[in-house]
Amino acid sequence: MSKDVIPQITLDNVHKRFGKREVLIGIDLEVAEHEVICLIGPSGCGKSTLLRCVNLLERIEKGRILFGGIDITAPGVNENDIRKRMGIVFQAFNLFPHMTVLENITLGPRRAHGIAKVEAEARGRDLLDGFGLGDKADEYPDRLSGGQQQRAAIVRSLMGDPEVLLFDEVTSALDPELVGEVLGVIRGLAERGMTMILATHEMGFARDVANRVHFMHEGKILESGPPAELFKSPKAERTQQFLKRVIEAGRL
Repeated sequence: MSKDVIPQITLDNVHKRFGKREVLIGIDLEVAEHEVICLIGPSGCGKSTLLRCVNLLERIEKGRILFGGIDITAPGVNENDIRKRMGIVFQAFNLFPHMTVLENITLGPRRAHGIAKVEAEARGRDLLDGFGLGDKADEYPDRLSGGQQQRAAIVRSLMGDPEVLLFDEVTSALDPELVGEVLGVIRGLAERGMTMILATHEMGFARDVANRVHFMHEGKILESGPPAELFKSPKAERTQQFLKRVIEAGRL
């Protein structure tokens, strides 16, 4: 990253453990505004934990995380205020089954942001229209396909007009034929300049959309670079092994 560019998110020597197990070990990462960063690597390497730490869903043991130059891991920081500015989408849709799609996506803004119901619903319907879900606003989640539910979850994360979006393996729970429609939504967000960090197993998507790719292994970022460089000429032996298996499986 250029020295003239102030990172929107910075991870500085971040460590995280669960009991005796070290899950993140000295993570250094910078994300500039409008950048798309993809985290790749085998299951259990720490990708999801890294995202949860950035969103303050997990507390770190050492290091610091800066958001807009402010240390959000410092004592006294209001975690809810940070989360209002930073959306996160999980592989599980986490939609309330007893609420309509519109009720699901407007619940957070009304409760957390104090937005009036009429205003929240107007914005919600506009966003649903923009993501091809305008006719699903009054449906219940179980009437939607997995891809539609995941798109609704992405719309929900956009309701608060976040500065950054985090995606945690959002296609992992989908049937293969539905993956493309969700990745299309994320691709559209990238084209609009949304700052995003994605933990993903979709290597082709990472190659085509990311500004930079970070390969994680056993809690560390082992190798980083532009996707064309990292996927074509990985330097670390472990990265080479991982990508060889990905290619053999037909996923790149």
